[in-house]
Amino acid sequence: MAPAESCGTPTFLRTGRPVSRWTAFAPQNTVFDIATPPAAFEELLELAPEEAAVLLQKPMGENLQQARAIREVCRRKRLTAAVNFQLRFAPNILAARGLIEQGLLGEIHDMEVRITVFTPWRLWSFLETLPRMEIPMHSIHYLDLVRSFLGNPRAIWARTIRHPSAPKLASSRSSMILDYGDMLWAKVSTNHGHGFGQRHQESYVKWEGTHGAVKTRLGLLMDYPVGVPDDLEYCALEEGRPPEWRSLPLKGTWFPDAFIGSMGSLMRFLEGSSSELPTAVEDAYHTMELVEAAYRSNDSGGTTVAGD
Repeated sequence: MAPAESCGTPTFLRTGRPVSRWTAFAPQNTVFDIATPPAAFEELLELAPEEAAVLLQKPMGENLQQARAIREVCRRKRLTAAVNFQLRFAPNILAARGLIEQGLLGEIHDMEVRITVFTPWRLWSFLETLPRMEIPMHSIHYLDLVRSFLGNPRAIWARTIRHPSAPKLASSRSSMILDYGDMLWAKVSTNHGHGFGQRHQESYVKWEGTHGAVKTRLGLLMDYPVGVPDDLEYCALEEGRPPEWRSLPLKGTWFPDAFIGSMGSLMRFLEGSSSELPTAVEDAYHTMELVEAAYRSNDSGGTTVAGD
């Protein structure tokens, strides 16, 4: 299956040339990779052939209303469509999932994503025009990742704010708590304005359970776009022995290997070698619901502290 050129569609949009040309000569088994700003997805999907295969870049629209419209087009045209929530397929995340599925951690009771880095937002000037930025354009990766491990939460508390280093952006810092009951929660905390060198930068995902823990570094985000190597450590409790952390060798990185994983999962589903499509539009819609809930929480404000 031959993916379409991701850079072609935006060029047609900019120049006014017929957008439909990106489907006119495509082989029957083409997978269309739509890599444009999310506001264009609905229009482009309307131009896709009936029953086509499509990989959409994240997010699935700028808001839940657009996500709902995208889902409706995919259903009506019977598209096999997935969203490129590629962090699920990063090599270190797959390794962590393997350890968890082996039962190393026992019952998970805590999952945490913490990002304290300096992100050069100037590389993507269109972000300055968005009314919502950090959560749908970045932290959505972590919300989707949490869902892939823990399922859909019953509630979320969230706050997203601006940073002096990027005053034109709607936000570039977020903190969120996902509620899974009295014994399980997930936390996502991001600060993209830590411009004080790498010494105290952080970029990790951590899982803790009744019998062990796993922590992995998302190295790409540190000194972006150069990055540092990913790593993964795990600790399995053994009776009568003090806790000991061990390293697990890794091959590959978030970029480009995770992108290979998201496209690969769609292609395997299409050819019939896999019965699962992990980031199908129907599942990705639930991640968009979580993003929308985060903004409702942000807009409602916290509990006012009563004064005398």
